[in-house]
Amino acid sequence: MYQAFFRHVLTRIPAETAHHLAFGGLRALMAVPGVLALCRRTLAPATPSLVVRALGLEFPGPLGLAAGFDKNALAPDALGALGFGFVEIGTVTAHAQTGNPKPRLFRLPKDRALINRLGFNNRGAAAAAARLARRHGGATIVGVNIGKTKVVPDSEASNDYAESARVLAPYADYCVVNVSSPNTPGLRSLQQASALRPILSRVRDSLDKSSPARRVPLLVKVAPDLANDDVDEVTELALELGLDGIVATNTTIRRAPLSSPREAIDSAGAGGLSGPPVRERAIEVLARIAEKAERRLVIIATGGIETAADALLRLDTGATLLQAYTAFVYEGPLFAAHLHRDLAHLLRARGDTCADLTSVTSTGPLLAKPRRKG
Repeated sequence: MYQAFFRHVLTRIPAETAHHLAFGGLRALMAVPGVLALCRRTLAPATPSLVVRALGLEFPGPLGLAAGFDKNALAPDALGALGFGFVEIGTVTAHAQTGNPKPRLFRLPKDRALINRLGFNNRGAAAAAARLARRHGGATIVGVNIGKTKVVPDSEASNDYAESARVLAPYADYCVVNVSSPNTPGLRSLQQASALRPILSRVRDSLDKSSPARRVPLLVKVAPDLANDDVDEVTELALELGLDGIVATNTTIRRAPLSSPREAIDSAGAGGLSGPPVRERAIEVLARIAEKAERRLVIIATGGIETAADALLRLDTGATLLQAYTAFVYEGPLFAAHLHRDLAHLLRARGDTCADLTSVTSTGPLLAKPRRKG
């Protein structure tokens, strides 16, 4: 039913408008008394074989919703009730910003892909923190993805990231430093180890000062367009600084290979490409990080994950957790529940569990005692 609705209704509406309408409808539905609890009971991963213990948390399933869908922390628990093991909100910046001019979000249906140049449009860290503070112990594990405010010069980037971390630390189950979006000018240059080191150090310090009673895990998100040597440098830096993990990968600026008409690709213009076209490179980056990290980092794999087979391949390659966004847009509200169900079947057939595949050996204070949300 969703597929027909997507083809005949949503695709006739500009992509960003469709996103706001669908998300608004979900929030309205989940506000009906009893609906959220019912969805959580019926759609949540309910098989012990799917449980992942990482980042000091117990995730009911490995698949989470990637940052970008809920930029302003409007409804992480509503999204979590659809069967995601966790939800990452953002990207949030220290100061509110409108993002890039519209249109800035485009579909490529033949590739089941999206192109976006949203530009970190969000209402700012303080507004997101205020909404998260009103959750009253929500059951969903919520990560917070933070980025650089566009008008802040690169020389002040560490202060800008640290301010977001300070404001959001009390409400984050983990924090991700995003230096890999292609839609903020100059941002990806911050992935170079020399530029990244002071940012991560400042964010770590800010998290610790703002949440002294609880260590907030810290990860960094990298681009699939990084050269292999740069991937190695970021991994080495993460290990050196005692980071908890890496999110691999963000969207790509590359446009090949694609099946969509050249006219559709050209009309979409610049921006980050997500979905299946990113899959091959995302797996290469994941494998490289996993080999170098040797289970000392949590790796959240994202980029083109659509099926349980995709998910299992990422876990076999070294991922600890998984994220999706574009497949959720194309598959609809039951996507996460169906993928987790199918993944449980694949694991059962092999005699495996997610716990068997995702163990992380810390060399430092990376993992706290696991705890379950809710």
